[in-house]
Amino acid sequence: MVDVNKRINDLIGEKMENKEMIPVKVKANSSVEELLETQNYISPLVNIYETDNEFVLTANMPGVVRDNVKVRVEGDALIMFGAIQYEEAFNRNYLLNEQEIANYYRTFKISDTVDQSNIEARYDNGQLVVNLPKNEKVKPRTINIL
Repeated sequence: MVDVNKRINDLIGEKMENKEMIPVKVKANSSVEELLETQNYISPLVNIYETDNEFVLTANMPGVVRDNVKVRVEGDALIMFGAIQYEEAFNRNYLLNEQEIANYYRTFKISDTVDQSNIEARYDNGQLVVNLPKNEKVKPRTINIL
């Protein structure tokens, strides 16, 4: 039986802090650090599941367009950032707004079971999907009996 909490803790180590919200447009060459210094952010809701060949992380980032999503690996950290369109979000005549208007930021510590050179990400309809392939040494395999 797999200890789910241990598996997640082996894969994840998160940090997060809030900053004052300042409307800033995301530039194509903006670093995550520059964005975090000037903008408010919240932690996106995340699901992580495991298959035989990979870990799959999904993060919900409603209100973010694809060009404003950044995913980066630094050492053993997977960094995700998504910036909303402030002008669009603030210039609506809301009848009801239950969604917080803020950017998204989250980091995960990735273990050596992940093949960092083959991590892939895609973003569609407000959901970021990050595929974290397993290193060959940790993939299940069948042993032939002689």
